[in-house]
Amino acid sequence: MIKIGNRVFDTENHTYIMGILNVTPDSFSDGGRHNTLDQALNHCEQMIKDGADIIDIGGESTGPGSVPVSEEEELDRVLPIIGAIKSRFDIGISLDTMKSRVAREGIKVGADLINDVWGLGYDDKMAEVIASSQAACCLMHNRHSDVYQDFENDLVGEMRQIVRKAIDAGIAKDRIILDPGIGFAKSREQDLAAIRMLGRYRKLGFPVLLGVSRKRVIGWLLGHPVEERDFATSIISAFAATKGCAFVRVHDVKRNAEAVKVMEALQYGRGDNDYEKNC
Repeated sequence: MIKIGNRVFDTENHTYIMGILNVTPDSFSDGGRHNTLDQALNHCEQMIKDGADIIDIGGESTGPGSVPVSEEEELDRVLPIIGAIKSRFDIGISLDTMKSRVAREGIKVGADLINDVWGLGYDDKMAEVIASSQAACCLMHNRHSDVYQDFENDLVGEMRQIVRKAIDAGIAKDRIILDPGIGFAKSREQDLAAIRMLGRYRKLGFPVLLGVSRKRVIGWLLGHPVEERDFATSIISAFAATKGCAFVRVHDVKRNAEAVKVMEALQYGRGDNDYEKNC
């Protein structure tokens, strides 16, 4: 169980959908589509209708070839969006940032979770900011090189180190989510191995988030451009549900929510009580 905003998530028994809201001009997938307040709110409303359980807002792209932005610019992008969504919708808000000041100001205006793609390793003050707040956090595995001595054991060991740093800083165990960092400091083969290892991360004792939506590993596998990777993403989300993954972070909320629902119905017998009369 983990509390994010006003909602308690049963991370042991369900896979939840985190909808991506990029308010950046250079996101690899949807850069520039949701930059205005009205565009962002409309997209957020649609994702909620489609089944999003939480909205992840990002003001700085971290994908290949992205350009770093200043704290001020990132704050200008995300703070109005967070405030507007919080005032209009009853949904948890995740803020995708690796900067402690952005995290602190985001929490002040309503962010319920800090999604740090550097797992507390970029900004020395990030752990303190999260620990001193009521926000949950998603801590992603990342590093500067994809050269490992023993990939699977190194990855799990480094995720343990992230957890240790968080707890030592005073972040409560029941506020931590782990992300293996698909597409970050990993070859395509290592990305696939990291996805297959989902069950192993759960043994660390924390909810797991998987973010594979439209990423390069899918393009590498299928030869598809970014805009044609949603179907494959949904297959991975269904697989993640079979491995007990707590959250999947996706662009196409409806397709992935349906994939997870079908897989959970098949695996656990959860489904529509009116199934027979709807046939």
